[in-house]
Amino acid sequence: MNVRKLQFKNYRNLVDGEIIPSEKINIIYGNNAQGKTNILECLWLFCGGHSFKGSKENEFIKFGEKFSRIKAEFFSGNREQEAEIVFNGNKKEVIINGVKKNSSAALIEKFNAVVFSPEDLTLVKRGPSARRRFIDSAVCREKLRNAIVISKYNQTLNQRNALLKDIFRHPELKNTLGIWDETLCRLGAKIIYQRLSYINKLSHDAETYHFGISDNTEKLKIFYSSNCAAEYGDNEEEIYEKMYSFVKNTKKEDIKSGYTNIGPHRDDFNIYINDRKAKVFASQGQQRSAVLSLKLAEANVLSDLTGENPVILLDDVLSELDKKRRDFLINKIKDYQVFITTCELKEEEGLKEGKKFYVEEGKIT
Repeated sequence: MNVRKLQFKNYRNLVDGEIIPSEKINIIYGNNAQGKTNILECLWLFCGGHSFKGSKENEFIKFGEKFSRIKAEFFSGNREQEAEIVFNGNKKEVIINGVKKNSSAALIEKFNAVVFSPEDLTLVKRGPSARRRFIDSAVCREKLRNAIVISKYNQTLNQRNALLKDIFRHPELKNTLGIWDETLCRLGAKIIYQRLSYINKLSHDAETYHFGISDNTEKLKIFYSSNCAAEYGDNEEEIYEKMYSFVKNTKKEDIKSGYTNIGPHRDDFNIYINDRKAKVFASQGQQRSAVLSLKLAEANVLSDLTGENPVILLDDVLSELDKKRRDFLINKIKDYQVFITTCELKEEEGLKEGKKFYVEEGKIT
């Protein structure tokens, strides 16, 4: 996976133009609030049309303009490809290799990247929703159908929750709840099965990375925590049966709360270092090492699944790491195409080859 060219027009504060990156290291530097992260966001959007910053689509359009357009030329799947995304108000148009697509989900499996941001470094101590987003983002980039299943599950969950709220006011609707239970549990079982499979792959690689960054003194383990007792080794049907049984037995609680209490939307995964829960006992340095190991493992798993290295996007992460962790990260990503944003331009070992782009008030030189 290699980006050949990135073009942008009316995108946030960036001055219209393009960059032709190095196949190795690309350092994007300049003061804060100049537009450095916007370049990484552009690249990440080609993974599926969503911002890693959680921004809304109309925020991509430069103030005073009616539309925004970004285009990438890249080598992937053993051939040269191109993708274009146009944001026009609340509408979005996606064109891949000259063919207009119905959804930005079509970008999945075409363009692969892994992003590191300062927010990621707090993944261990944050709430379960952040870890669910992390794993679902990775699972979606494995296969397009995984993204479709998650989307359908969320739609079903919202419809069931709406019905639960209605049942509280209109008890006669209780008999219609079973209509949603079957679909919810079928889709939920697929999600949990994929998450368990992914966690199993991720845990092995993350353990290896963490052992190295800790000078062979710390052992990292990741365990998926399912609220319907699903565990690795269960097949999809077994997970469905477990989830359906739990959902059936918690209907009274669901109706009382007006919310579905069982399912992958309430699951989590726990990280342990030397058999102790990292969220509770790990130091800040240990937590950052664990996240670094997770993100490197994410890149490695994606590489194994697709047969090619994803693009690595580092959004001002190096400044958040001490020299030991910084050097470890740089050494592990030397075989990837990398885009790094930073305020201070440092001649770090391992960053000497490649290109440098200076950004000031949205202008790239």
